[in-house]
Amino acid sequence: MESGSRVQSAKLRAPNIRDVARRAGVSYQTVSRVLNDSPNIRDSTRDRVREAINELGYRPNQAARTLVTSRTRTIGVLAQQSSHFGPATTIQAIELAAREASYRLSITNVASNDRHAIKAGLDYLMSQSVEAIVFVTPQGRALDAVRELSVSVPFVALHANQVDQSRHSMSVDQQAGARLATRHLIDLGHTEIMHLSGPRDWLEAEARVQGFLDEINEAGLKVRAPVLGDWSSSFGYYAGLELLRSRDFTALFASNDQMALGFMHACRELGLSIPDDMSVVGFDDIPEAAHFFPPLTTVRQNLPEIGRRAISVLLAGLRGENPGDDGIVLPELIVRESTATL
Repeated sequence: MESGSRVQSAKLRAPNIRDVARRAGVSYQTVSRVLNDSPNIRDSTRDRVREAINELGYRPNQAARTLVTSRTRTIGVLAQQSSHFGPATTIQAIELAAREASYRLSITNVASNDRHAIKAGLDYLMSQSVEAIVFVTPQGRALDAVRELSVSVPFVALHANQVDQSRHSMSVDQQAGARLATRHLIDLGHTEIMHLSGPRDWLEAEARVQGFLDEINEAGLKVRAPVLGDWSSSFGYYAGLELLRSRDFTALFASNDQMALGFMHACRELGLSIPDDMSVVGFDDIPEAAHFFPPLTTVRQNLPEIGRRAISVLLAGLRGENPGDDGIVLPELIVRESTATL
């Protein structure tokens, strides 16, 4: 009975590094070098070890690897608490890119954007021995706090401030995206265009307002004061009911797709047809945008590319290499059925 228990226990035991070595026909030191990305390994040997790892379902002991290599292969992400599409999708993109590079994430969210909260989040990440940090800081005050702090590991801040393009910053060109949206409406013959903006303290909202105003001014059209919103579809709906009382405009550019959705709801409720009576453009190209009624013309941010570039910059920094200065990712206008010629 006791012997049978030992056999059952052996069958249930997780595979270890020596099991991998036996399966691959190499020494356990060779397996260790493969796990630690040593460059002095033949490709055929590396492939054989990885195949054995996959066949056995071997999972390295992270704590043990950290003790041996003094590396955690962990990247920290400090973000402000947000369920909005842009920040949430950006973090997903960072995680995917990190995983592809055999890194994992340690994520901490801060409840406010003041210096004390940002510092507390940074201290927590450093206590986890992260090798590098990504700051997802969409609000201006948070970015100011990051600049004031001393960060001892490679880092990159993802934000929309086109003026501060250092090796530590990266963004989608929000201003260019807003210009694409506004120019599209102008090219369709619209001269009376409203803009629903995001909150004043969000860098993305500020950049999109500036792009809208630049395009309107360049076209010599009447400038209408942007209406400050809160990113929500509810705001878009109630703002639409109020703005459409006068109906002195024929097109609207919303700073995100959710506000565009709310505005479209208000149009339908008041008996207006989109795009026959009103053209609408959003921003973000959320997955649902193609299924709005009608499908929404919008600006697509290449957030997966932002994630890839952020991880690429950090890994270059860890290797002591120059990460380059290409911190701007260009957006794309996606034309659907919510806009039409006036």
